[in-house]
Amino acid sequence: MRFDLTDLRLFLNVQEAGTITAGAQRSHMTLASASERIKGMEEALGVALLVRDRRGVQATPAGRTLAHHARVVLQQMDRMRGELDGYGKGLQGHVRLLCNTSAMSEYLPEILGAFLTRHPRISIDLEERLSYEIADALRAGMADIGVVADSADLQGLETYAFRRDPLALIVAKGHELAQLSSASLAQVADHDFVGLVEGSALQEHVTHHARRAGKQLSYRVRLRSIDAVCRMVGQGIGIGVVPKTAAARCARSAGIKRLALTDAWASRNLMLCVRSADELPVYVKQMLRHLLEPALDSAL
Repeated sequence: MRFDLTDLRLFLNVQEAGTITAGAQRSHMTLASASERIKGMEEALGVALLVRDRRGVQATPAGRTLAHHARVVLQQMDRMRGELDGYGKGLQGHVRLLCNTSAMSEYLPEILGAFLTRHPRISIDLEERLSYEIADALRAGMADIGVVADSADLQGLETYAFRRDPLALIVAKGHELAQLSSASLAQVADHDFVGLVEGSALQEHVTHHARRAGKQLSYRVRLRSIDAVCRMVGQGIGIGVVPKTAAARCARSAGIKRLALTDAWASRNLMLCVRSADELPVYVKQMLRHLLEPALDSAL
């Protein structure tokens, strides 16, 4: 049985993407080449690694075992490469960073831009996920760093305070709710809403709490960015729930008013999470320090 690093990385990409086609794209190879490599791995082991159907693929028990060991091997290789590169031309590595909607839109672009400028040999794979999915991915070793709402189950992870990130209700300045200074989601749930597309971490968060309150929100339109939601709300199409920072930033240009959202779940903090800072490759520690500057001391 002889698997190279390309085989292992391909298999992880296929498992995480859910299809061989998407896994091949992530691995920068053709579908035919990817399929042949996976078939060769299965033949070498004498056992199926994937269950294939019309919707995609799922790992078999043998496949999950292989994925676990593949992550360990690849992480160790990345760690070795990063530490050795520190003695040469500078750090080199690839960081997988998962974050929720608010972190993606409001905080990370500028912070990460400065980091990438400072470290030209480090690359980042940034992906938006639900907070609980991010925590699960970190525990499973499928990501290096996560940015999540503190409402998620963070058991087994090392956490660091990142930003306060309360949510706010936004309405057009001429809307009937504009006379209010605050409201709960249940109080305004019968109004038309403007929201983000399905699958957005923030939208799933709001929808979840609406259901818990026994409410079903009605959306006039779903958009791909928080800024677009603010502009559409400003046109009187509906009301919305966005991060307070975004509401303040877009208030004048979008013509919206910000109302305090009184629900306890709307008062939240963003946390940076890792599985174990001591086990991180050097270049991931570099990014963690940068994300937390100046809050993080020399503990890393």
